[in-house]
Amino acid sequence: MTDVTSQPPRPVDPPAAPARRSLLIEDPRTRRRNAAERRFRAYGVVAIALAMGALVFLLFTIFRDGTSAFFQTYARIPIAIEAQVVDPAGNRDPAEMQKVLTMGYGKLLDNSLAAYVEANGIEIEGLDDRDLSSFFSAQARADLRNAVLANPELVGTVIEAPVMTSSRIDGMFKGRVSRESAAIDAKTSVAQYDLAMAMQERGDLQTRFNWDFVTSTDSSDNRPEAAGLGVAILGSFYMMLIVLVLSLPIGVAASIYLEEFAPKNRLTDLIEVNISNLAAVPSIVFGILGLAVFINFAGLPRSAPIVGGLVLTLMTLPTIIISTRAALKAVPPSIRDAALGVGASRMQTMFHHVLPLAMPGILTGTIIGLAQALGETAPLLLIGMVAFVTTYPSAPPEGFLDPASALPVQVFNWTQRADPAFFERASGAIIVLLVFLLAMNLLAITLRRKFERRW
Repeated sequence: MTDVTSQPPRPVDPPAAPARRSLLIEDPRTRRRNAAERRFRAYGVVAIALAMGALVFLLFTIFRDGTSAFFQTYARIPIAIEAQVVDPAGNRDPAEMQKVLTMGYGKLLDNSLAAYVEANGIEIEGLDDRDLSSFFSAQARADLRNAVLANPELVGTVIEAPVMTSSRIDGMFKGRVSRESAAIDAKTSVAQYDLAMAMQERGDLQTRFNWDFVTSTDSSDNRPEAAGLGVAILGSFYMMLIVLVLSLPIGVAASIYLEEFAPKNRLTDLIEVNISNLAAVPSIVFGILGLAVFINFAGLPRSAPIVGGLVLTLMTLPTIIISTRAALKAVPPSIRDAALGVGASRMQTMFHHVLPLAMPGILTGTIIGLAQALGETAPLLLIGMVAFVTTYPSAPPEGFLDPASALPVQVFNWTQRADPAFFERASGAIIVLLVFLLAMNLLAITLRRKFERRW
């Protein structure tokens, strides 16, 4: 025997229970995930803010530079219509008076301005005949000549009518020309600047809204203050009319056939792939196609709205087809099944049920395609729409073959000219183009809401 007594076995401690997690307490992994989500949201907010800031800056720049194009400075002085200048024969015969060129009427304006300066006691150091002869626009001479030829009774009288000033005088009241810049500008002078300020103080020189910018034709480099958008607006309208008449029925018909009636085989798959590829083709490629097919092969005239409309139709068709097919696919199949179940034919199902429900998407895609075509420039440059046109096209259908310009091409044309007044008018033309695009998008929204149906 031993003195050592047996000891009872030592109890083993049970394993510690795992700590229970609470959904209300963030663990490190959850915190990292939430932090990443907050950063992603912050990146999105920053991206949207940058995009909106860039858009606001762009619009601000355009409106800052282009708003002044809608205003023009006019002078109001007594103009003596001297008979010995405009009607040397004294017969008051418009046919004989037409022999007097606009330079003769410019002499009337120069003499009237000199008489105005003397009558009002305006004394300006260094004012000479050159300053007086370049004070008014060359367009003012043509306008005065047209007024006298239209009414020979004005000969021998003194009239008081608004007279358009030159681009330099107009720029003095729009921030383009200052007294310091007039001193180094070859087309103006400090004396001319002082004369303009003196006439403004007397209320005889005013800047007012200029409707001629919207309605007049383009002008030469010698009269930038008279350049207008009339021909470009008509040309763009004619082209959009052609695009709408051609692209909408052709695009919708092609979409209906491909989506609802065409068999699913390799041929239709190839057509669908090509339509998708055409939507991504650069627009200048369509211009090359139009030059080769419509002008060189078909013999259509350059710079005609019919050629521009055909080229833009080819460019717009893929967009309309893709948007129309998407609108048709969005109509639930139950609509088709229900119509077919009550005995309707596939044609009746399509035109009586599916097409009305898809109409909002079709119209939206069409107007968006037209808006895209309205802003295209590259294809129109290749077919000669950049031509200098000073006559309005006739009414349709003859006007479709007359020379015309387009709004984006007119913007491009004016930005290539040297006078700062043309750059001002280019920004103004962009404003007009933006108004057209905004109106077309508002029309798309309105039509979508009008034709939208719930199912």
